[in-house]
Amino acid sequence: MTMTTPTRFELELEFVSMLANPAYLIFLASNKTLQQPTFIAYLEYLQYWAKEPYIQYLSYPGSTLRALELLQSEDFRKDVLRPEVGTRLAEALLEGAKRR
Repeated sequence: MTMTTPTRFELELEFVSMLANPAYLIFLASNKTLQQPTFIAYLEYLQYWAKEPYIQYLSYPGSTLRALELLQSEDFRKDVLRPEVGTRLAEALLEGAKRR
């Protein structure tokens, strides 16, 4: 069986899709990944997923794009570890998924 290397598009689609998972965001925050300047720049770069033709490839565009939007905020990136923020985040992303 031949393995092919995923394309950049495939890797970025997989990563941006994972942002719709509150547990993953909490994991990123707990490892201080959300405070790294290069990661913050990467999140800003990923904003292109909110536009055509890319948005059509997102399984849960409402949740994914809401998470990406929230992650642009320094306050959110700091607060995501607080239990009440995690709970509100899960509710907000669930609501975003309903608007799919």
